[in-house]
Amino acid sequence: MIQLSDSFLKGRRLETMVENQTSYTMNNATMHVFETHEQAASVLLKFEQPVLASMIQGKKIMHLRDYEAFDFLPGESLVLPANESMCIDFPEAMAKNPTRCLAMAISEEKINKVLQFMNENMPKSNKEAWGLMDYNFHFVNDRGIYQIIQRLLFLFSEDHPSKDIFVDNMLRELIIRILQTNERKIYSNATLAIKKESRLTEVIRYIRNNVHKSLSVDFLSKMACMSPSHFYRTFKQELGISPVEFINNERIKLAVGLLQDPNRSIKDVYLDCGFESRSYFNRVFKTRQHLAPGEYQSKIQKSRYLD
Repeated sequence: MIQLSDSFLKGRRLETMVENQTSYTMNNATMHVFETHEQAASVLLKFEQPVLASMIQGKKIMHLRDYEAFDFLPGESLVLPANESMCIDFPEAMAKNPTRCLAMAISEEKINKVLQFMNENMPKSNKEAWGLMDYNFHFVNDRGIYQIIQRLLFLFSEDHPSKDIFVDNMLRELIIRILQTNERKIYSNATLAIKKESRLTEVIRYIRNNVHKSLSVDFLSKMACMSPSHFYRTFKQELGISPVEFINNERIKLAVGLLQDPNRSIKDVYLDCGFESRSYFNRVFKTRQHLAPGEYQSKIQKSRYLD
């Protein structure tokens, strides 16, 4: 989980209890740290440049355009284009346990320069050109991205005469790594585009709210008023993945957030995420994160220690 330094916490000013903003501006990017100290709903936010948002602490519920809402948790990031409106709920924020999020607005000029560099020096094997990031690209931070974001947080707040140069170099690596994580994003475009009038919306909402429970295709198909076979076909056609894959994605998404806490045991995590056995949890987690849960938790703690 991204850490805020003691010097930052002592030096910033709290002027509002909802989305208190501390900002640092550089040549090609501006970094904002938002803190919310009380429950709130339907808070609107928009940036004039493409933005990378990364959760630090707590939970937000994100509403983007007319798409189905989703939880935004520590260990995750979200990329949005310029002038995209966000509507945000803070269901758990409180003075003793505030919700904190980092948002970094990056100039389109900088992004385009990185894309040009990638196309000239890192061409794709399928000959397609690198392009701008997907709309609503929601992903779990890998160790490399986590360390860059943590380093940028330090650089933006540091008083150093050459920090613009340092930040510029780190931004290029960050953009490259984010574009290369495209295949590891949490939701497919089809999953994100499920709208409120979809016949699967209630099922998806139920899965997300009850991911810790036992969830079967038979039970979910009854909720959708379909036969199991018809439900399976419809789900995969509309979302691009099977019901079980979607459930496992939601469970691993939750597990990544829980594993940020060094005091949580692996058993507690897999049970809280709805997995019935550790072996199955290990297998699904490793498939998606390329590390076993214990290794992932250890690396997060080592990364914090090194920082």
